[in-house]
Amino acid sequence: MRGSGRGEFLCLEGVLFTMKCTVKLIWDNETNRWYTETDDVPGLILESSSFDVLIDKVRLAVPEMLELNCDYTGPIHLSFEAERIEMAIEA
Repeated sequence: MRGSGRGEFLCLEGVLFTMKCTVKLIWDNETNRWYTETDDVPGLILESSSFDVLIDKVRLAVPEMLELNCDYTGPIHLSFEAERIEMAIEA
């Protein structure tokens, strides 16, 4: 990886270099959609109305984005964080 300062490298079960990337999935109440936020994968901007579909999109897009933008083609450890904040409705 070129010196982008993004992500971390891990050693997992004998794999010498593994890129660790954290992607935050955030719910937008106004648009009723999930979207991504991350500093670890340059250019990753995805959204979906379905949480599970967004996870699948991220799994497919991250390796491609890291190859295109960081020249990285090794193993990737993806970590997801989800945030959904809503206001309670009074009865």
